[in-house]
Amino acid sequence: MNTLNRAITIVVLVAILILILSLALSPNTVGDWLQMRLGDGLSAIDRYQMTDPTNFTLARIAVVIAAILLIAPLILAEFQRQGESVVRLETPSGTAQVTADSIARRLSWHLDQLADVIAVQPSVRARGNQVDVNLDVETSPEVDVPMKTEEIMLVTREVVEDSMGLRIGRLDVRIRHSEYPEYG
Repeated sequence: MNTLNRAITIVVLVAILILILSLALSPNTVGDWLQMRLGDGLSAIDRYQMTDPTNFTLARIAVVIAAILLIAPLILAEFQRQGESVVRLETPSGTAQVTADSIARRLSWHLDQLADVIAVQPSVRARGNQVDVNLDVETSPEVDVPMKTEEIMLVTREVVEDSMGLRIGRLDVRIRHSEYPEYG
């Protein structure tokens, strides 16, 4: 569906670009041409309607039905929720699919167990047979950032690659410190 959407978008944008460029370069010529074509089209419609009104009505109904059958599914497909993001896992005895959400939950649980980690919000995106992991980590304010970052990355790699058998494509860690306690 994405390929079809991109193709339609490209065609529409190219047509709009050509129209705008044409109007900007020679507005009178393009305006006259459009007016002449619209006049010819309206004349042809009037002639067709006068010569055969029944077929004209049937043709209009056919155009409406065709437009609905072609365009409505495309519009509905845009509003349908995308399927869950999954990563394929190849094992010697077959294949399995692991959802990105289950990877995120597992990472959250393991990383919450680390000292000085207050909260973790992982964002996992499946990309082919790899996963991209973004971690938003809240730590205590006195933490040694380089050392904690390395520990978080090590645990993430152990969980995703060793325990789950998946490959990490990109791993980004964003550390955010919690507030210092107030003394008063």
